[in-house]
Amino acid sequence: MEAITRSTGRLPAAFLTPGSSSFVDFLSEHQPEMLPGNRRLPPVQGAVQAPHGTTIVASTFPGGVVLAGDRRATMGNVIAQRDIEKVFPADEHSAVGIAGTAGLAVEMVKLFQLELEHFEKVEGAQLSLEGKANRLSTMIRSNLGMAMQGLAVVPLFVGFDVDRERGRIFSYDVTGGRSEEHGFAATGSGSTFARGSMKKLYRDDLTEEQATTLVVQALYDAADDDSATGGPDVARRIYPIVTVITDDGFRRLTEEQTSDIARAVLDRRMEQPDGPRASLL
Repeated sequence: MEAITRSTGRLPAAFLTPGSSSFVDFLSEHQPEMLPGNRRLPPVQGAVQAPHGTTIVASTFPGGVVLAGDRRATMGNVIAQRDIEKVFPADEHSAVGIAGTAGLAVEMVKLFQLELEHFEKVEGAQLSLEGKANRLSTMIRSNLGMAMQGLAVVPLFVGFDVDRERGRIFSYDVTGGRSEEHGFAATGSGSTFARGSMKKLYRDDLTEEQATTLVVQALYDAADDDSATGGPDVARRIYPIVTVITDDGFRRLTEEQTSDIARAVLDRRMEQPDGPRASLL
C-alpha cells in the first residue's frame, strides 16, 4: 500500500478510494499494523521500563487558555531527561500536553496532528474543538493494550473554541474517557499537588500574565512535593514550557519570557517557601 509511484506513475487504489476523512481510520483499514496501539510487545517480566513524562497543567482566562509542562522525564528512580518537551501544538487553535510513556505519547501527538491536518484537507474545514477532543479520545482508547502493560499515555487537550469564544480544557483517562475541566486542570505524577495549588490561586478574572504565572506556581508546587516533576533549573537554564492559545492562535512563550516568570516565582519563594497565600474568606 506504500505510495511508491516509480513503476506505474500512479498512486495505489487505496489512496483513490473514497472513504472516511479520518487518517487513523484509513490506516486501520489498509495498514493497521502501523498504528501504535496495534504493536505487540515481547514477553517481559514485570513492568516495562521506559522514560515517563510527568506533570502538565492548564488554566483558562477570559480570552484564552494556558497550557504548561515541566521538563523532567523519569525512568523508575532515575532522571532520564532533564529538558524533555511535553507541550505541542495540535493545530492553529489547540494544543496537547503529554504525561505517561514519553515515546508513545510523542508518537500519538504526531499522529493526532496528522489526523487534524488530513481532516482539514479532505473536508475543507476544521473540526470543532469538541470533535478534536473526541478524535484524541479514540486514539487513547486504541492504546489500551499498551496501557495495560504499563505504557499508558494520559494527555491534557486544550484549545480556543472559536464558536464559543473561550478557552476549554479536556482531560482523559487511560481508557480514552474524556472529561471537560472548568477553570484549571492537571495530569501526571505531580498533578495532585499542582491541582491543589491552582485550586487556591485560580480566579475567573485572571489576566493572561496572571494565568501564566499561575501555571508556573503550580508546577513549582508539584516539583516541591513530587520527585518526578522538575522545577526551574536556573544553573542549566531549563524552564517550564508555557503556551498560550487565544483567538489569534497558538503561541509559545520565549525562553526569556518563561525565565523571567520562573525567576520572579523563585525570588518570592525565597521569602515564602510554600508560595503565595490565599485568603481564608
